[in-house]
Amino acid sequence: MSAHCQLTGAQPGFGNSISHSHRRTSRRFDPNIQRKRYWLPSEGRYVRLTLSARGVKTVDRIGIEAAVARVRAQGGKV
Repeated sequence: MSAHCQLTGAQPGFGNSISHSHRRTSRRFDPNIQRKRYWLPSEGRYVRLTLSARGVKTVDRIGIEAAVARVRAQGGKV
């Protein structure tokens, strides 16, 4: 599973770990990705979305129908 949110588009950021001696090594900052299952009443089925924690809150706020419409408008498969 890639670290990518279907709704918000959140994906890993990259940077450096800096040690005590100030040596830099590459690292990545992954978003908090969860797989959530929602009931989609208009289609009478469950849909499984890969969402960041912020994406889950967005679905709670706007509703699953609007969220699925947004994912499909971005070209995502649901």
